[in-house]
Amino acid sequence: MVGVDDRGKDRRQSLPLCPNNRDVASAVSPQFRYGTAGARWVLVVTVLASGVAFLDGTVVNVALPKIAREFHSGLSDLQWILDAYLLTLGSLIVIGGSLGDIFGRRRVLVLGLVGFSLASLACGLAPSATFLIVARAAQGVGGALLVPSSLAVLSATVAQEDRGRAVGAWSGLGGVWTAVGPFLGGWLVDAATWRLVFLINLPVAAFTVWAALAHVPETRDQGANRHVDLPGAVTIAAGLAGVVYALIQGPAFGFGPLTIVLGVAGLAALALFPIIELRSPNPMVPLEMFASRQFTGANLTTFAVYGALGTATFLFVVHLQRDLGYTALESGVAFLPAVAIITAFSAQAGRLAQQIGPRWPMTIGPIVAGGGLALMGMVAPGASYLTGVLPGVLVFGVGLTLTVAPLTAAVMLAVENRHLGVGSAVNNAVARIASLLAVALLPAAAGLATATTQAEFQAGYTRALTIAAVLCAIGGLVAFVTIRGGRKVRAVAHPNATMACGDPSLCEGPAPAGS
Repeated sequence: MVGVDDRGKDRRQSLPLCPNNRDVASAVSPQFRYGTAGARWVLVVTVLASGVAFLDGTVVNVALPKIAREFHSGLSDLQWILDAYLLTLGSLIVIGGSLGDIFGRRRVLVLGLVGFSLASLACGLAPSATFLIVARAAQGVGGALLVPSSLAVLSATVAQEDRGRAVGAWSGLGGVWTAVGPFLGGWLVDAATWRLVFLINLPVAAFTVWAALAHVPETRDQGANRHVDLPGAVTIAAGLAGVVYALIQGPAFGFGPLTIVLGVAGLAALALFPIIELRSPNPMVPLEMFASRQFTGANLTTFAVYGALGTATFLFVVHLQRDLGYTALESGVAFLPAVAIITAFSAQAGRLAQQIGPRWPMTIGPIVAGGGLALMGMVAPGASYLTGVLPGVLVFGVGLTLTVAPLTAAVMLAVENRHLGVGSAVNNAVARIASLLAVALLPAAAGLATATTQAEFQAGYTRALTIAAVLCAIGGLVAFVTIRGGRKVRAVAHPNATMACGDPSLCEGPAPAGS
């Protein structure tokens, strides 16, 4: 473990090794106790690394009107300035996590930051809308490397018994970026130029690269084949790209022949992916991870919660602006109480899950969040903020706070240390695909696509939020059935595990089947 001596330096003590780690003992990386200097540096690096990607998802929106004026762009150009980033990020994020496990999580994190920075520079200097769209797609490639590697680095370098608390702090501090984004972007655009929205990433990324190289140890799966699973990588990238393209293009421009063909081809590629992985000697996504009921259940909960979250936040902001007369800034501020609750209490939620196990927080949290969504669905024209809007926002924030950190910790604790990168990437991909599917499908299912009057839009909005509330609550029920109780989540031992055991009890042998 890691302690701090009187001079503030880390003291790295030897960890008990799993019996099957004898051949790789020299490759074991030290793990840090929460609150030590080493853990603080790891937290700083992982929060800043993922933060630049999260920040870019919020600050760009406020810059679009000035970008449109400068480049004389139409709606389709603005759609792709947003969607090009999401397309490459969602398509490649699983590959990014797998590369981290194979070649080193810190290395892939740093490469992702460098690539993201170069793409941000290209965005800031873009001479045309087309150039900007291509640069945004390149940003997504960098984000696909750094986002899963960020959480994998944190999980691999913080001691097992402190991991839930560390993930909670990571989630809470990440919420700060989400809250700061609209304010920072609006201030930069109004005070100077929209180009600073992208250029602001450069100093943050430069500091993070230095801190990662100076203070974060390297971790990887030492037993992995160094050759990338190219058939699997191409199949899942093509599959996700085709499906995501159809979800983006169809609702915006209609499901024409090309969109339908690409969507169907994407679904076919995704159906082939598990077959290819089962036959691969070195699969990119080891399908044995899904033999864990907890890993599968946590990802199903992720799908339900983030699908509801994506739909609700999108429609809620539109509803406030269209029907209640809020400005863009006011609609962003309206949601800040929920962000503040998540930011302030995520670490405590992670600590609670570490003490009692993630099952109950992950069961109660989505049900509470669903209640908040139902209240938000009742917001109608003429409602005041304090009595009509705020109650639902607060309840939703409490529910998400109970859910997010325990959910993330449950996912990361349900996979072997050697698969932390790909486990994180799978969970990230599930969250993003869930949001895309929900945003594309739920509004149409609720009748919003054909709404022409304010009354029809209000009715469709209420139906959509009700569906989202039910979906979110179902996520809680899934967690109750699939997530284990108890104080600790027991990791699955593996004959080729390469990390030291943070808890000696984990070294006793394989976990029971069906866990």
